[in-house]
Amino acid sequence: MNNKLHSGKIYDPADEDIFIEQMRCLEKMEEYNATPLRESDKRNALLKEMFAEIGENCCILSPFHANFGGKHVHIGNNVFANFNLTLVDDTHIYIGDCVMLAPNVTIATAGHPISPSLREKGYQYNKPVRIERNCWLGAGVIVLPGVTIGENTVVGAGSIVTKDLPANVIAVGNPARVLRPISQQDELYYYKDEKIEGNILL
Repeated sequence: MNNKLHSGKIYDPADEDIFIEQMRCLEKMEEYNATPLRESDKRNALLKEMFAEIGENCCILSPFHANFGGKHVHIGNNVFANFNLTLVDDTHIYIGDCVMLAPNVTIATAGHPISPSLREKGYQYNKPVRIERNCWLGAGVIVLPGVTIGENTVVGAGSIVTKDLPANVIAVGNPARVLRPISQQDELYYYKDEKIEGNILL
């Protein structure tokens, strides 16, 4: 089963072994989504069962959606994901430390051939996605299969990331393009002309 999912080549996802494993993972995800926030110990325990890897001090708000319930997702430390995170985790997704994911972010690894005859038969392929350390993906961002987003990069709300983005930039649009590098100015102002005051960076 793993060879089909992770080879990067086209395959038939209707394979019975794949279906059985996927249903098992989805049941665990349903349990997580049904567990109240006040039951934090149980929620954290479920996350460790659901994900391939998950670090310390992570928060994933419900509802959370994933094709395999997070089975192929590798998450670092201090990651925050707001409501309605959707991970199409048919193959591996890597999310680094201190990443912030706003509401309604979608990260997809699965694609389908353009060929109508192949799509009619349900074939798909999977390409891994990497979100490197300390990125912030704004509300409604969509990341497509095979993409890597470099560390510290900010992706503006509603953007669709179709190609790799470098580290230390702000990117926006559909398709997402680099707007500008993150600069010393961003260490002085937190929003437009509103200045960062005090020693909060120390």
